[in-house]
Amino acid sequence: MPYHFEFDSANRIVRCRFEGRITDEILREYYQIAGKYFESTDARAGVLDLSAVTAFEVSSQTIRELAKLPPAMPHPERPRFVIAPSNQVFGMARMFELQGQDTRPNLHVVRTAEEAWVILGVRPPKFKPIEIK
Repeated sequence: MPYHFEFDSANRIVRCRFEGRITDEILREYYQIAGKYFESTDARAGVLDLSAVTAFEVSSQTIRELAKLPPAMPHPERPRFVIAPSNQVFGMARMFELQGQDTRPNLHVVRTAEEAWVILGVRPPKFKPIEIK
């Protein structure tokens, strides 16, 4: 699986880190299961970390479709972040942000994890792998 979920219990942050090649199918799969991790941990923030992605083969149509779905993380007031260092991934993440801004008003697209921690007002979190069945 090209992604894995982690949790920082002190700050109640769920992070999903993607690695390698990402396709439409992989992103849709992630979106279907991500809500279970947010719900089971009652996360106060969510982070989608795309900094280790080497190929982002996701269509703009898929981005628009996912943005129209209900948010994977309920509670629109809780902050969520997409870490997208590359220009291509950053542009696609911004498209998702704009398409879904009505249901995700607290979504931030940033270039680095440090930017996310500053916005959250936390020191770098200590993440541990989590599995939800």
